[in-house]
Amino acid sequence: MREVDVAVVGAGAAGLAAADALAGAPLETLVLEAGPRVGGRARTLVREGRPLDLGCGWLHSADRNPFTRIAGELGFTVDRTPPRWGEQTEGEGFDEADQAAFDAAWQAFDAALREGARRRVDLPASAFLPGGRFDPLFDAISTWVSGVELAGVSTFDYAAYSEADTGENWRVREGYGALIAAFGASAPVVLDCPVTRIDHGGRRIRLETGRGAISARAVIVTVSTAVLARRGIRFDPPLPEKEVAAAGLPLGLADKLYLALDEPEAFAPNGHVFGRLDDARTGSYLLRPLGLPLIEVFVGGRLARDLSRAGEGALAAFALDELAGLLGAGVRRTIRPLAESDWLAEPFVHGSYSCALPGHAGDRGALATPVDGRLHFAGEATSARDFSTAHGAFETGRAAGLAVRASLTRLP
Repeated sequence: MREVDVAVVGAGAAGLAAADALAGAPLETLVLEAGPRVGGRARTLVREGRPLDLGCGWLHSADRNPFTRIAGELGFTVDRTPPRWGEQTEGEGFDEADQAAFDAAWQAFDAALREGARRRVDLPASAFLPGGRFDPLFDAISTWVSGVELAGVSTFDYAAYSEADTGENWRVREGYGALIAAFGASAPVVLDCPVTRIDHGGRRIRLETGRGAISARAVIVTVSTAVLARRGIRFDPPLPEKEVAAAGLPLGLADKLYLALDEPEAFAPNGHVFGRLDDARTGSYLLRPLGLPLIEVFVGGRLARDLSRAGEGALAAFALDELAGLLGAGVRRTIRPLAESDWLAEPFVHGSYSCALPGHAGDRGALATPVDGRLHFAGEATSARDFSTAHGAFETGRAAGLAVRASLTRLP
C-alpha cells in the first residue's frame, strides 16, 4: 500500500486547484484520475488546426475569474468579444420589434425570478414564466445554461448565480480545456486510476483504486454529483447525507457540435441564431465564433438526452435540419461536422454540470461540508454561487486544498 499525506480524487479544475494549493507544502500529494486525461469537464480537441472546446468554453464572470489571470501567466490569449447569445443575427422571422419584445420579456422574467427568491419560497423557475410567446424559448435557454428545463431549476439556485455573475463572458482562443490542462501539467496525477472505495473509519483513510490501495491522512473528493449519487465510489462508513445531497444536485446535460464552414464569408463573425422560437427542443447556433470558419452548436435538456441516446450522427442531423430551415437548404452543401461531445456517455462524469432541484439549493452546502476534518468535498456542485463553471470548481478545490494544508501542517 502506498502512503501519502493527501489524496485528491479527480483531476478536473477542482482537483488540479487543490493540488496547486498544496504544492510547496511538506506534504506528499497524489491526484487520482479515473480517466485517461486531466481537465474533467474541460476538454479541447484540435481539428483541422483549430481548438474546439467540447466542455466549458467561456470565462464566465471573466473580470473576477481566476482562469483569466492564469491564462495571462501561461501565455494564453483571452478574447473579450462579447457573446450575442440573446440575438438573432441571421434568418427571417425575428425583426427589431421581435428582438425588443424578447429582451423586455426576458428582463421581466429574470426580475420575477429574483423577486421570488427574495420571498424565500424555492419554487421551480418555470412558475415565473410570463405565459407569453417566448416561454418555449426561455425553456430552451435554460437547457443551454443549466442543462435542464425550467421546471427542474431551483429559484434560489438561479438567483444565487445571477446575483454573483458579473456579466463579463470572454473566451480563450487556444481553448479553455487546453488552458486547464496546461495549468495542471505539473500536478502529481496518476491517470486511469478510478477510486472505487474510501474507508475513512480508521486512523488513516484507505482508498481502493484500479491500481491498488492508497493510504492518506486526508482526502479531497472532486468527482461529479452523478458519480456520488450512483455510488460510483463507496464510502465506509457510509455517507448517506452526501448521497442525498448529490441526488438533489443532479447533472443537467448540454452538448456541443462543431460544424466547419466551407464558405465562411456567407456569415458575419460572432453571429448567433436560435433554431426555433416556438419550441424548447431547439439549438443555439454561434456563427463564426472568434471569427473562425465554424458554427458552434448547443443543445441541452431532454433534447440533448434524446440525441445522445439516438447515437452517433443524430446531433449533426438535427442541427443541419434546423439550419437548413433557418438559412435555406443550400447550407447543407457548405457545412460539415467536425466534432461533438456526448457528456452523458462519459463513464466517469455522466452529464455536464449540476443544477439544484427546486427545494434543494441548500444541498450545495451540505455536499461541501467536510467529514471529520479529513474528508473534503469540492467541485462546481459545492460552490454556493459559481456552480456549473470551471472557476467555481477551481475556487472550491483551492479552498479545500488550503484547508487541508493548514490542518496537516499544524500536526506533528
